[in-house]
Order: sequence, then C-alpha cells, then structure tokens
Amino acid sequence: MRKLLHVSDVHFGPPHRPAVSAGVLELVAERQPDLVVIAGDLTQRAKPRQFEQARQWVDGLAAPSIAVPGNHDVPMYRVWERVFAPYGAYRKHFDANLEPTFEDDELFVIGINSAYNWTIKDGRVSPGRIRRLEHQLAAAPKDKMRVAVVHHELIPAPRFGSQKVLTNAARLAEVLAAGGVQLVLSGHLHQAYAALAETYYPGVGAAMLVAHSGTTTSSRGRGCERGRNTGYWLELEPGRIRLVGLEWEPAGKKFAERAVHEYSLDSAGLGAG
Repeated sequence: MRKLLHVSDVHFGPPHRPAVSAGVLELVAERQPDLVVIAGDLTQRAKPRQFEQARQWVDGLAAPSIAVPGNHDVPMYRVWERVFAPYGAYRKHFDANLEPTFEDDELFVIGINSAYNWTIKDGRVSPGRIRRLEHQLAAAPKDKMRVAVVHHELIPAPRFGSQKVLTNAARLAEVLAAGGVQLVLSGHLHQAYAALAETYYPGVGAAMLVAHSGTTTSSRGRGCERGRNTGYWLELEPGRIRLVGLEWEPAGKKFAERAVHEYSLDSAGLGAG
C-alpha cells in the first residue's frame, strides 16, 4: 500500500497562511506519507522570494514530494518574463524540472504542466505533450500503480458556474486512461471534489478517479470553501483507493478528516466501493 498527501494552491505570497502551512509540515511528520503531491500554484505572483519560500517549505516536508507549476507560477505583470521566460523564476528558485516523475517499488507518478504564458487562469496540455505522455506511459513499469499530477481541472467542478476544463482535457483523459493511470490529482479551483473520469468522458475505455484539492494553505478558498483550507489523504493498493478529505480546523490548529470514500478496482475498471 502507498499513502499520499495531496495538497494544492499553497500560494506563497500575500494570501498564504503560515500557520496552516506549518500544520501541513506537522501532518506529514505525524502521518509519514510515502509521497506529498503538490498540484501547482506554489506562489501568488511568481516572484523569486515567493518561490524561495515555497522551496524552503517543501524542503521541510518529512517525506518525498512532487510538484508541478500552476498558472500563478507564471509572471502576470512582468510582461517581458511572461512572454519570453514564463518559467524562468520557477526553474531558478524552485525547481528546474517542470514535469518531474516519482517512482518507488509500487508507485509511478508523472507530472504534467498545464500552465502557460498566454492566459490569466485557464490551462492547457498541448497535443505534442500528450503524444509524449503516451510514450512515457508506454515505457513506464507495467506492474506499478500509476498516478498523474496536473494543476488545472480535467473534469468540471459541481455547482461552480462557467469555469472551463483545461484545453484538450478529453484527449488527455483518453491517453491517461489508456496508459493505465488510475488516479489524477489536481487543484486550481480552490474547491475540493472528486469523481470518476468515465462520468464525463464515457469513451475513455477505462475508469479513472480524478481528485481536485482545494487551496491547502491560502485565504483564497472559493464557493463552498470560502475561507477554508482542504486537501486529501489517499491510500492506494492494487484493487483499492481510499480517499479521505482533510480540512484545517483553526481552533484545534490541525487538519481533521472529513468525508471518506472507498473506490474498488476490478476487471471492469474503477468503481465506487
């Protein structure tokens, strides 16, 4: 079995909540996940100091981690950088690799960058990147549980207005499912929700669980999570995924478990247990 902590939208900068990010460090030290997944928006405005703070925080995690950029990790107002070096500050001050992978005896995790310089908030995964992803998944170990990490949403949030899914989401879902990915972890909307991809993409040919973390350490919660901080604790093993919603309790200064969902994997694909 592998245990994952899924967080997102930590937003180092003005909206960041230091007490909550310290709570994440304590949670990791207490529960000892096999991997911490950070699904983008490390910063609020892609400033070098904000990336340095994010790097220091990630280095303080008492567990391995994997992170991908979000749209806030591309400069908005520094136009020259936004056009010609959108990932320059990220690479220099946080991580040179925009799409890292993680692998151990049971798990293969692949990062996918959906942020780019020509948008304010929406995301995309280009056709060329999707083709490369097919090759990466084809070459990945066949006997390991497969997880993908991407900042922008692959499926729409319930009761969330007109927010778009990322560009090329349907094709991405097909490739991930065909490549044996059982779980997709993302963020962006500052609202936690999870669903089976086959509900939105019936042609994927296999079931796949998609889980979106809310904002884990910032004051920018949206919709029903306004003012709240959330994430997920996941337990993965062949044939089963256990998904536990986590929410910060200001009074107790800790993360508490909320809803718990069990998903079982059989020959027909992934279905709610």
